[in-house]
Amino acid sequence: MLLLSGQIMHELSVTQNIIGISCDEMKKHPGVKVLEIRIAVGELTGLIPQCIQYYFDIASRGTLVEGAKLKIKKIPLSIKCNECGKESIVKVGQFVCPNCGSDNFKLNTGKEFYIESLEVE
Repeated sequence: MLLLSGQIMHELSVTQNIIGISCDEMKKHPGVKVLEIRIAVGELTGLIPQCIQYYFDIASRGTLVEGAKLKIKKIPLSIKCNECGKESIVKVGQFVCPNCGSDNFKLNTGKEFYIESLEVE
């Protein structure tokens, strides 16, 4: 893994934010242990889930979330065509309606990035 690549460093920064936000939340609840952190990552974000997991395993050491599992839900890229009204899941780079071929659409999903929940005991 190329640690100095711009893309990989982006995942490191994002992962540090996940850990920071989760640790801040845990400080509000002393004595509670985090078992699992669930995040959602849209396909259009360009974030690589394997890299986020890799950095989480390393960067969480010595923090309030050390030992927690990181569950990553991938959100597909979906559109709603403004011409024919059809909703479709499309691939990144396929920015046309697969039903009618129009490029007049609304992006429904794919840009998300957020912490869904923390599971604690």
